[in-house]
Amino acid sequence: MKKLTILILFGLASSSTFAADIEAGKAKAAICASCHGADGVAIIPTYPNLKGQNAAYLEKSIKAFKSGERKDPVMSPMAATINDADIENIAAYFESLK
Repeated sequence: MKKLTILILFGLASSSTFAADIEAGKAKAAICASCHGADGVAIIPTYPNLKGQNAAYLEKSIKAFKSGERKDPVMSPMAATINDADIENIAAYFESLK
């Protein structure tokens, strides 16, 4: 029983999308639309589609651009302007698009 409880608690603690606000993410995602499209389908062929992507993956990627771990002349400055709560909300929004 102890192991099951720990696994359940770990699962809840590790899932950040439970607290994310998809509607707030939709509003904030307007800054993404010029490259990644209003519906998460990239306008520029070499840019990734964000529609339906896993929220945890998107959060990790955006935070890596923000911290400088990943560098890109377009994404790094864009990510620098987004706080962690907005990153979580934006990621949840794009994940919600199916």
